[in-house]
Amino acid sequence: MIRASVIVFPGSNCDRDVKVAIERITGVAPAMIWHGDASVPASDLIVLPGGFSYGDYLRCGAMAAHSPIMKDVISKAKAGTPVLGICNGFQVLCESGLLPGVLMRNRSLKFICKDVHLRVERDDTFFSRCCRKGEVIKVPIAHAEGNYFADTDTLDRLEGEGRVAFRYCDEAGVVSDATSPNGAQRNIAGITDSTGRILGMMPHPERLYEAALGGTDGRRIFESAVISLTADAA
Repeated sequence: MIRASVIVFPGSNCDRDVKVAIERITGVAPAMIWHGDASVPASDLIVLPGGFSYGDYLRCGAMAAHSPIMKDVISKAKAGTPVLGICNGFQVLCESGLLPGVLMRNRSLKFICKDVHLRVERDDTFFSRCCRKGEVIKVPIAHAEGNYFADTDTLDRLEGEGRVAFRYCDEAGVVSDATSPNGAQRNIAGITDSTGRILGMMPHPERLYEAALGGTDGRRIFESAVISLTADAA
């Protein structure tokens, strides 16, 4: 049985989508944990969902990063509990220091909501075991601040350590400035920590997890977590 916890902030609006996706894929409903709680129950997976936590005041994710619950999320993450941050959750991971860099306004200065193509850069991490390196998958985005930025040294370190999980590309897997919907440096759509057990990604895998939604590529992020957890328990 997979014990997952979804953190709910004021302004979260994808928490229920993640809950349904996890329940459909694993057969077990995740615990929904309020941001004001002091601790997360024992969990195999923690998810920070998309939305507009605290109305995206100050910077996206900045206030959520200081919610009472985040102290325990950070503690558990550093102790090895896998954490998935989706869209606003990715922003929270960066603002909390669990991942480097920052998500800035899209270069168009407009909100973008559409399906995009991602090239899988790693197929051996906690959240990518069900993918193939170099494979192109389709996952939706819905954000105004998805422009990933970090200094050159940080970007080079992420590249050197193999921590870039996904890049924006075209259907053929070609990565170029034209295939980045938001201007993200090096077309970065998702990164991991050094262990591969913390993943932040701007696209929403929970929005394409079954054929009725228009595709199933997002499902593999969650299925990879299930397989990884099974391997951990073996």
